Amino acid sequence: MARPLKKSFIVVNEKGLHTRPCTELVKCASLFRSQIYLHYQGMTVNAKSVLGVLMLAAAKGARIGVEAVGDDAHQALESIITLAHNKFNISY
Repeated sequence: MARPLKKSFIVVNEKGLHTRPCTELVKCASLFRSQIYLHYQGMTVNAKSVLGVLMLAAAKGARIGVEAVGDDAHQALESIITLAHNKFNISY
């Protein structure tokens, strides 16, 4: 079995990971075949689940670990990290 690839990002959105950024993250993760998980404060959730990502309740400044396993894991990680740096394509 392939070893998981891991990276992390800091939540830079003013309002944290609320519904809209969570939805954007899930849409991005769902484009890939790899299994993708998010880690925060001892919790691990499926990055393709809106409810899972919302359960993290991550505020601005939170460091979120991202782990991906699969053929396109590298591309999945890069896409999610880029999305996070771009504030999940949300401007207030």
